[in-house]
Amino acid sequence: MRNKKSLHTSAFLMAKLATAFAVAGALVACDGGETICEEPIEVIDSSSSSSDVIESSSFKETDSTSSSSQQALSSTPRNDTLSSSIVAQESSSSAKADQGNHDDSTEVSSSSSLAVSSSSSAIPSSSGESPYLWSDEFDGSAIDTSKWTFEIGTGSSGCGNNEKEYYTGRKENAYVQDGILHIRANKESFEGSGYTSARMITKRKFTFTYGTVEARIALPVGKGIWPAFWMLGENIDKVSWPACGEIDIIESINDESIVYGTHHWQYEGQHASYGNNTSDFHGAKKEVDITQFHTYKLTWDKKLIAMYVDDFKYHEMSIEDNAGGTEAFHKPFFLLLNVAVGGNWPGFEIDDSQFPNEMLVDYIRISK
Repeated sequence: MRNKKSLHTSAFLMAKLATAFAVAGALVACDGGETICEEPIEVIDSSSSSSDVIESSSFKETDSTSSSSQQALSSTPRNDTLSSSIVAQESSSSAKADQGNHDDSTEVSSSSSLAVSSSSSAIPSSSGESPYLWSDEFDGSAIDTSKWTFEIGTGSSGCGNNEKEYYTGRKENAYVQDGILHIRANKESFEGSGYTSARMITKRKFTFTYGTVEARIALPVGKGIWPAFWMLGENIDKVSWPACGEIDIIESINDESIVYGTHHWQYEGQHASYGNNTSDFHGAKKEVDITQFHTYKLTWDKKLIAMYVDDFKYHEMSIEDNAGGTEAFHKPFFLLLNVAVGGNWPGFEIDDSQFPNEMLVDYIRISK
């Protein structure tokens, strides 16, 4: 989840050239370096706490084995100085996404704070075991802290993007109700910030390499809002960002009905990125009301990473034989969910009338 105000502008203007670059095997490198968050956000591991206010168990997450770990915010090394992108080799394959098992025609808006009916629970296997490598159906009465950790604070320079929220582990910002995870951004004064929200990660609790990620999510819209469902390389504390790699499955900003998918990595010592979105995937377009529930899907193997909303592919990139220095995408990654407020990409004009504003997550399922 990086600053994309300039990044996406250049990446999407260059998208129509991607095929030509792929055939030629050409790569365009970024010119400058980047400055990332110098200090990590505090991380809460609340697996042993039953308190509603989980912040009391927070601790600083550092890695004394690597001096670069102080620069590695475990989920947000982002940067306003990123002004160019790299075009990676792109596969021409056209794998189709599953339609999903849900009728989304009657879904409610993600900005609703009322109880929301969830989908049916995960399909059990004949043996009674889960058919998934990892999943969270959010069917309980609380967030499962054996699966998720909260990151707490603002990070350096607003998580590297001059964001305005303070991330907490409070139920005011993240809770489960009627089988739905709510990540809520609020307008309130808290620890020196004017807004609060939540960011949840599976770091040190679940990582994986290759597989299919499917999530049923409704996204918030509003001036200055920035929700994301994304992944970071497990080795971020050792190699820092962007060398760890980043896969942004879903990002949206402001009042746009557009979903962005993006890759970030390191190529020849510099930041590299490549992305697409639902408004223009090589001439194809899908109208998406992102405030309604949709099934978002990531497929990832040794050759290709692709992203879909329902049956529409909105991003694809080849990683076969480490094309374009993409070796980071052959290593373990962990999951992240968050809603940011303001920042370098969505901008600093924030509509305070939208709050509270929520991202709703029905389920996340990962299979091989």
